[in-house]
Amino acid sequence: MNLTRRSALVMGAGAFVALGLPLRASAAGEEQIAAFTGGADIADSGVTLNAPEIAENGNTVPIEVSAPGATEIMVLALGNPTPNVGTFKFGPLAASQTASTRIRLAGTQDVVAIAKMADGTFAQATSAVKVTIGGCGG
Repeated sequence: MNLTRRSALVMGAGAFVALGLPLRASAAGEEQIAAFTGGADIADSGVTLNAPEIAENGNTVPIEVSAPGATEIMVLALGNPTPNVGTFKFGPLAASQTASTRIRLAGTQDVVAIAKMADGTFAQATSAVKVTIGGCGG
């Protein structure tokens, strides 16, 4: 293979773009967290996030999140191109503040659940999920 200056520049630009994509997805997740919390401090207790440690298929990863006393729970998959999985809202007549669903994960990544409590404080839980088969086109 002949390596020309042009092909070296193209390969270098492609590598630069490929390395920048995960950082951009992570920044999007941080922006969504800041928008949800308004920049408030987030406690590390008060939310329970159940997700499998190893997911055989990234297309259907079951999760369950609960936060007694929460009015909203936002779930993010930080490694996905679109990190926001969903936001669950609970009214005053809700029997429990629990939600379960199946999500799609693009690969091995952290799943984060952030709860807005009735008193205006925020709490979070994080779970690392190792995906053996990609879900978002992987």
